[in-house]
Amino acid sequence: MIVLRPWFLFAVLLCFTSPGAVSAARPNVLFIVADDLNDWVGCLGGHPQTRTPNLDRLAARGTLFANAHVQAPLCNPSRVSVMTGLRPSTTGIYGLAPSHRNAAATREVVTLPQHFARHGYLTASFGKVFHHNSPADRRYTNEFTVWGIAPMPRLPPQKFVATPDPEPWMDWGVFPPEDNDQGDVQVANAALRQLAAVPPGRPWFVAVGFFLPHVPCYVSQPWFDLFPPEAEIVLPPWVADDRADVPDFAWLLHWKQPEPRLSWLRENRQWRPLLRAYLASIAFLDAQVGRLLAGLETSGQHTNTIVVFWSDNGWHLGEKDITGKNSLWERSTRVPLIFAGPGVARGAVCHQPVELLDLYPTLAALAGLPPPAPVEGRSLVPQLRRASARRAAPAITTHNPNNHAVRSAHWRYIRYADGSAELYDHRTDPHEWTNRVHEPRLARVVREHARWLPTNNVPPVPGSKGRVLSETNGVWYWEGRRVQWSELEK
Repeated sequence: MIVLRPWFLFAVLLCFTSPGAVSAARPNVLFIVADDLNDWVGCLGGHPQTRTPNLDRLAARGTLFANAHVQAPLCNPSRVSVMTGLRPSTTGIYGLAPSHRNAAATREVVTLPQHFARHGYLTASFGKVFHHNSPADRRYTNEFTVWGIAPMPRLPPQKFVATPDPEPWMDWGVFPPEDNDQGDVQVANAALRQLAAVPPGRPWFVAVGFFLPHVPCYVSQPWFDLFPPEAEIVLPPWVADDRADVPDFAWLLHWKQPEPRLSWLRENRQWRPLLRAYLASIAFLDAQVGRLLAGLETSGQHTNTIVVFWSDNGWHLGEKDITGKNSLWERSTRVPLIFAGPGVARGAVCHQPVELLDLYPTLAALAGLPPPAPVEGRSLVPQLRRASARRAAPAITTHNPNNHAVRSAHWRYIRYADGSAELYDHRTDPHEWTNRVHEPRLARVVREHARWLPTNNVPPVPGSKGRVLSETNGVWYWEGRRVQWSELEK
């Protein structure tokens, strides 16, 4: 395995963050996002065999939000929500397309990096930050001051796993042979090389989007070697009749997609191989984050830099009989969220329900910037000062119109567009195995959570596609094709 020498990254960061380059009153922001990373992070305890020493150290020197949730369990609407501060039910962006600049509700919105740029910050993007990274497109030219590379994953000549869907990205295995071939390594290196040329004198907001552990779960052999053989990989919690008390409508939220069902993984002996590949991909991601953080600390600028790490959505690995995202259950909505740096309590864990929607107002407040234009999130500064501080609202996740999950400190309430619902008590049922929505004595809990459901549910914007569920005259359509229950794959 080829190792990229850490001194190179340290030197670049030293050049970019030279002494005197940043005013103490204006902290830098290192904004790191992972793709499809669920709670399989050591400090969150999501899987006993995961290896994330760097993220664990980051959490130890900052504040970990242990009950953080996305606004949409899908890349594009989740990232649009973070960057605009608006809910999917407000913008109408529910699918993988269109981009935020191609939708009327967000075409002229001031995004998070633009807000920082308007107040004197150098802003830069490297890797997958927005779902649509198109600096050549004139609609994106003002999104960041600097646009770096955002390479697509390399693919082998043929898929390793013949999944039911021929989608080439739906794959996992040992590839490529060397870490230098990985796009995430290239993103980090290219970003740091370009930033080395930026003149000092301005605070900076640098966004780095890592692709892994998104499929294809490809990493080189040494990362697989960190884990036991496949037969010894611990399976996630699962029960055979998990969906017996779940409304049938839940299937519509992940009706037809490339991610295979658990039934297929079990039949083809691919469950544990996928788990091991996902764990290896997480370990590789963690190492890249560690290199960035080590370089920042060596530069001496870590004391004046706010670091925030998050993921755009979770990922099922067999729970509820599915793999992938596109659900309103805990496995799909809960993600890591870590803050560290000036103004952030060290070694703290916040168990209050929070939303990624909160990132925009929180970072603006930490940087001492004026409040952003009307956004729907709430600043987390009180929780960053004192982790036990109460947040006055639950976390809300939306997937396609009128389908919402409301996550409070102890409960998850789900309401689907057809009126069916679920209710889980996380104090006694952390895996959401027992739907209690019909228990009469819990009617008050249902009412308390239902009052938070968004009242503004705009339809999908024109051009919506990519895992979009729609309804016309009582008939449901997935990707424009009428849903036929006879075609349900379990």
